[in-house]
Amino acid sequence: MIITNIGRLTGILDPSVRCLRGREMDDVYCIDNAWLRFKDGVITGFGEMRSCPVNDEVVDAEGGIVIPAFCDSHTHIVWAGDRSGEFVDKIEGKSYEEIAANGGGILNSSDLLNSVSDDELYTTAARRLRQVMAMGTGAIEIKTGYGLTLEGELKMLRVIERLRDDFPMMEIKATFLGAHAVGRAYAGRQGEYVRHVVDDMLPQMAGRADFVDVFCDKGFFTVEETDSILKAAASYGMKPKIHANELDCSGGVQVGVDNGALSVDHLERIGEEEIKVLAASDTVATMLPGASFFLGMPYGPARKAVDEGCTVALASDYNPGSSPSGSMPFVMSLGCIKMKLSPERAFNAVTINGAAAMGLAGRCGSMSIGKNASFIIYKSYAPSLPYIIHAYSEPTIAAVYLKGERI
Repeated sequence: MIITNIGRLTGILDPSVRCLRGREMDDVYCIDNAWLRFKDGVITGFGEMRSCPVNDEVVDAEGGIVIPAFCDSHTHIVWAGDRSGEFVDKIEGKSYEEIAANGGGILNSSDLLNSVSDDELYTTAARRLRQVMAMGTGAIEIKTGYGLTLEGELKMLRVIERLRDDFPMMEIKATFLGAHAVGRAYAGRQGEYVRHVVDDMLPQMAGRADFVDVFCDKGFFTVEETDSILKAAASYGMKPKIHANELDCSGGVQVGVDNGALSVDHLERIGEEEIKVLAASDTVATMLPGASFFLGMPYGPARKAVDEGCTVALASDYNPGSSPSGSMPFVMSLGCIKMKLSPERAFNAVTINGAAAMGLAGRCGSMSIGKNASFIIYKSYAPSLPYIIHAYSEPTIAAVYLKGERI
């Protein structure tokens, strides 16, 4: 199939590019008045319309721009029930830490998740997945972490595996986050819970979860506990993607980088030291502006991190309590408005660098020959990257293709 009359084919990279670091994020390569060809779900060619080959199957983009599908590298879309009551608590002035200390937050989600069946959990997760696909997401990472028991964590993993089977047009990565909080059965015995994660949960996740995660932050897991879990996971071939520095300068960035983390995520509270550590590493600095927006927290210093040479990604953190949205256009807009990223930097942060944060840059994140034919066609009245970012709530999408399939 060939897509013709593309107003601007956006996000072209050499297939060998695996991420964009620092000022490399300032550039977005494009072809105006372009065509795009794909076969069997893979991009096979593109160029200017004057060189467009003849083909029987043609879709006319009618002058709309085309960009690669979004790569959302941090989500928690498998959950049960809702936490709208906590929304009211936030309005009344209670902090994230206060809500968690009173049995809300993650423990609330854990109680709800352990009370429902696999089928109920799957049905709601599949609905959320369809929603983000319709908004242009083509690759997604999904965490466990609301089970906080062995069976609850396995239930979440079974649902993620089922999503993979039922949505083959999506790139789906699974992350084991048993150390999201201390399960209720281990209240007051955090050390024992860490051993439970290492001795009982990790062996069951080996070969099934792609990554391991730990909430290394104030009031959650210490640097030492995080280090012990990451090292144990490494023996099973599970690479880290960890929560770090959301609530405090926790040392999470350093322990993540020391253990070869693919990404360290949140980073609302990082300073010069953490930025230097990230700039000198291959770890992706993943920031989650949706959580900052919803919780009223500081935004991660994305602009400074880029200026200092970091590889920065933006992700949705789609979850029931602190970021109940999977809209990557909204994430890009927050990246520009609140983090002062240029449209080019925000775009690269949700495409190629988001792919890098999942180890998927060889398959998605750019318009490159040999990569997935996963892309978004916009309506012709949305003529530019700045337009679609600033008009993030407008229905500007004309079509979404994932691995060559129009969804």
